[in-house]
Amino acid sequence: MSEAASARDRLTADRATGLGLGPGPGLGPLEPMLRAWLPAQRWFAGKGRAIGRLRTISAAELLPPGSAAGLLHLLLDVDGDCYQLLLGIRPSPLPPALAPALIGRAEQGPYAGLAVYEGLGDPRLASLLLERLRSPGTLGPLRFDRDPGAVIPEAPTPRPLSGEQTNSSLIYGDSYILKIFRRVGPGVNPDLELPRALAAAGCARVPAPVAWYEAELPGSEPLTLGVLQPYLRGSDDGWQLALHRLRTGADFTAEAHALGRATAEVHSALAGALPTVALGPEQTARLAAGMTARLAATAREVPALRPYEAGLRGAFDALAASRGTGVSAQRIHGDLHLGQTLRTADGSWALIDFEGEPARPLADRRRPEPAVRDIAGILRSFDYAARSHRPFAPAWADDCRAAFCEGYARTTGRDPREDPVLLRAYETDKAVYEARYESRHRPDWLHVPMAAIRRLSEPQRPPSHRTQLPAPGSPTLHPKPPRRPLA
Repeated sequence: MSEAASARDRLTADRATGLGLGPGPGLGPLEPMLRAWLPAQRWFAGKGRAIGRLRTISAAELLPPGSAAGLLHLLLDVDGDCYQLLLGIRPSPLPPALAPALIGRAEQGPYAGLAVYEGLGDPRLASLLLERLRSPGTLGPLRFDRDPGAVIPEAPTPRPLSGEQTNSSLIYGDSYILKIFRRVGPGVNPDLELPRALAAAGCARVPAPVAWYEAELPGSEPLTLGVLQPYLRGSDDGWQLALHRLRTGADFTAEAHALGRATAEVHSALAGALPTVALGPEQTARLAAGMTARLAATAREVPALRPYEAGLRGAFDALAASRGTGVSAQRIHGDLHLGQTLRTADGSWALIDFEGEPARPLADRRRPEPAVRDIAGILRSFDYAARSHRPFAPAWADDCRAAFCEGYARTTGRDPREDPVLLRAYETDKAVYEARYESRHRPDWLHVPMAAIRRLSEPQRPPSHRTQLPAPGSPTLHPKPPRRPLA
């Protein structure tokens, strides 16, 4: 970055700090409109309750408002959570294409008479973000960085990715996707840390980050704010692909088997690139106690769960009694399901969105865990797909679950079903999480995890199978079953 550009950025940052926006206790004339706007956003975690504390942590103008739009970057403390906002500032009224993004109109202060709106839907402002990532440097508390070997083209046309909930993403042409984290915290986000580690290890199953930006605040670790990665053009979302196969009565076991192999490759690469630990009795007891506590809390909130609580607790008691023999913990995806997978144009599988469950503290999401947690997430996802279909397709789910485990075993040499106590505990924990989520957000879907909860609460018989891995070069591990009615 040139000396003139650096001086300009210092002036822009100084101006933002003097806007009456921060760092400090209030947001000035923007506060009333943000109090009304924030609870309506899909990514805001505090839905259903009034905002108490709302103050600025940092403010920086990425582009001062002029005759066209300006771009204001804010980090806000909202009742103890830190949120990232990118606000457009421009003369009122907004063009028709931007009218739905309107937050409000400032009546006083430095933005008096100007419209304030969600900036990510404005192509000019979205292009500015990419330009910042193309030219590493700092702007106030913000630091933009990139892979020195990456070649990022100039300003391909940006468009927002629809349908997201916890974050926001921009797609630039057909080349890159920029994920912008909404609720952020100190420490590197796993969605930057793990794909970079996998890229360094030579694992091609995950798109490698090419650029990112962070906030550096006094007395705090840097906060990861956004990550730019290649956009896998022509890829099929794993969840949508599975639903399509269900609707058409088609087999999915070959894809499930290949996804099992891809998942195992990612786990193996993470175990080689980052530290692993062996679980002993004390760690296993803590793990089981956490699952038991989540079950008790969910049973208090979801009455339908209560008749099955004792049976479900048996899975966690069995895990504690196992004393963790032979179980290791490592860095994992942390929130793996079919919607976090892509079948690329060449037919291979990729894993995406390594952020983990955003509701969990960042330190928890960066803690090593047994890889079976990811496996349980995918197995539950097959069940979700089958139960979202009418009529329910249990055989389809069973076949996919078996094929995935066999594919995983083909890479690692060990079938996840050979650890039935551990697998059952994690499947149960996942089903409990799903029941709580559906009860809160999608009551019409509660029947899906409840079906699994009824099954998992029953006494478990010893497994009747032993996986026999075929010799290398065998044509298939899981022959496709004959086409059957989905009943």
